[in-house]
Amino acid sequence: MKKTVTRFAPSPTGYIHIGNVRSAIYPYLVAKKDGGTFILRIEDTDQARYVEGATELIEDTLKWLGLDWDEGPIVGGENGPYFQTERKEHYLEWAKKLIKSGRAYVDDTPSEKIDEYRKADERAKVPYLYRNHRPENAEKSPEKNLALLGAGHPIRFKTIPKNYDWTDEVMGEMHTGPEVCDDIVLIKKDGLPTYNFAHIVDDAEMGVTHIMRGVEYLSSMPNYLALYEALELPRPLFVSLPHILAPQGNKKLGKRDGAKSVTEYRDDGILPEAMLNYLACLGWNDGTEKEIYTKEELIDAFSIDRIQNSGARFDEVKIFWYNGQWIRRIADKQGIDTLFTRTEGFWPESAASEPEEYKKKVLSIIYDRLKTLSDLRTMTEYFFIDPEVNLELITGNKFLKKLSESELVDLMTMTIERLNDIKDWSEENLQNELNALLEKSGKKPAEYFSLVRIAVSFAPFSPALHQTLTVLGREKVLARLNKVRTALVNN
Repeated sequence: MKKTVTRFAPSPTGYIHIGNVRSAIYPYLVAKKDGGTFILRIEDTDQARYVEGATELIEDTLKWLGLDWDEGPIVGGENGPYFQTERKEHYLEWAKKLIKSGRAYVDDTPSEKIDEYRKADERAKVPYLYRNHRPENAEKSPEKNLALLGAGHPIRFKTIPKNYDWTDEVMGEMHTGPEVCDDIVLIKKDGLPTYNFAHIVDDAEMGVTHIMRGVEYLSSMPNYLALYEALELPRPLFVSLPHILAPQGNKKLGKRDGAKSVTEYRDDGILPEAMLNYLACLGWNDGTEKEIYTKEELIDAFSIDRIQNSGARFDEVKIFWYNGQWIRRIADKQGIDTLFTRTEGFWPESAASEPEEYKKKVLSIIYDRLKTLSDLRTMTEYFFIDPEVNLELITGNKFLKKLSESELVDLMTMTIERLNDIKDWSEENLQNELNALLEKSGKKPAEYFSLVRIAVSFAPFSPALHQTLTVLGREKVLARLNKVRTALVNN
């Protein structure tokens, strides 16, 4: 059996999009499951759209997700170079082969003339096909066409219109007629190849067995098949990946639909495990109800025949759900110390000078409420700086607004006196003491616990009260409670 070889071949034209990344994940999983090779190739022939630093961003994103490539930039390989701009001679040799066989020609038609052809066809309301306007060079001998190489003219394929049938591993049996076959450009005036030609040459030379890309390329398949045929190349397996759709499900996901770059999600505190898990399952499942997969589990479970043939809706809420699941999984299975190593850069500025051990204690009681690591900035501020007293949060609280200020002062006094006498400031003992104070207060749990929680945090959310008090420590807790009692007395 032929060794499985897959590739991810992005263009360095900007940030790496969610859809781009899924087109890397699937070929990676296929290659790894089969013990094959995963290649990273940079298709940088569109120099007009080239963005400085985009290649490094692609590489960094793949590394972050754990999608290590076996051949490509940085790691090298026997099939390099892996930048198309460094492979010009390869494409020219294959183009010469087509010229010699009479299946390509040098096109010396001026651009203005080509525009005239297009406009004339528009006026006649007929499809514009360049093969209907072939120049004289198309009929000249291979020798005369070869002699024109280097004169700054493009090289075009000389198509033979016909029916084509092929199998797509996701979309099924496909068929197209001769009306879509055309004399496409193989090599442009600047000597660089078009995507239509370059990817076929590169895939052939690199031994790629599975071509996995978006369904938008289906319309170009007849021309690709014609090139395989003319170059006497075997067809690889074609795997068309349906679009990731906008949340409304009515169109392909775009930047205007709120989808951020993978880098932005990373900066927002999304874990690579969560992003990999979410994108792999966006349009694929293994036939079970399982949702959480490690990379190794994805490799083991993945199969092309389980890729759905319709678009999958992008759901940012689901990304956050996956992320929360992975935050808890890492903490529960690998420990708080491991999760803590992921939190650098996500704490509030007020935590900068705090000892690691204290921040780990905070993390240990807050992690199960996090959706992203960036939530730490807003959810833990009161552990590091004393919050401003805002009595409206107490008097306006739905559980406390029925209590008089004298009742609130009495409850605060009772709590301060008891907590001040506690010798064992541990979670278990504080839980018992709080329960005893609740019973003594004669109030409902929502009333009493809400009062103490707000008084020590003035935050819309906090972990379990006994855990919060334990981590804050006796000195901070009593100081904050006294401050609130004073404010209530002087209100």
